[in-house]
Amino acid sequence: MKHIRILFQIFFIVAWGATTAYAQEPSLSPGRKAAVDSLALEKVRDLSKYISIIGDKSTSFSEANRVIERTLELFAPDAQMGVSSLSSDKIRYYPIRQYLERLMRLNYKKVEIEWFDIQYISDLEPQPDGTFVGVITIYQRFVGTKEDGLKYQDTTKKDITVYVKRKYTQIQGRQIGFWDVLLGDIRVAETSR
Repeated sequence: MKHIRILFQIFFIVAWGATTAYAQEPSLSPGRKAAVDSLALEKVRDLSKYISIIGDKSTSFSEANRVIERTLELFAPDAQMGVSSLSSDKIRYYPIRQYLERLMRLNYKKVEIEWFDIQYISDLEPQPDGTFVGVITIYQRFVGTKEDGLKYQDTTKKDITVYVKRKYTQIQGRQIGFWDVLLGDIRVAETSR
């Protein structure tokens, strides 16, 4: 009986500690959420700009590699990019670095990539670990022109997972908290002409 009471007390302490820790997890106030939403959309716009630079055939190899490194800073580890085409129903997923390096080597004389209609399609939802997760949708127009003037063109709807997590840094000996936004997997929703 004594052992059962001790086990019950240990269970109560652990459960209380977990509940207290969860209750102390930071939450996003409406004002902070608006700022985080804005930061997430800005990171998606940066990604759009970086993809255009990397895919542009006039970009030097060294500049494209520098932009690839900047692009990788936008993503959570192990994030992947979905790739589709009109000639196949298959969607392939590549690690972000591999996708960007493939983009740089596309066999076109000219590549134009434009992202438009960028918007949240799901609100940021809290996760048990304190992270917030949402989805931003974009449309990507891709035009590749071959040496002979033939063009391949498609428009792809993509869903980008967004992770918002509380992080901390030391500034002059004080611990300062901030919200960080990272992009996750970019999934193909549909591809059309």
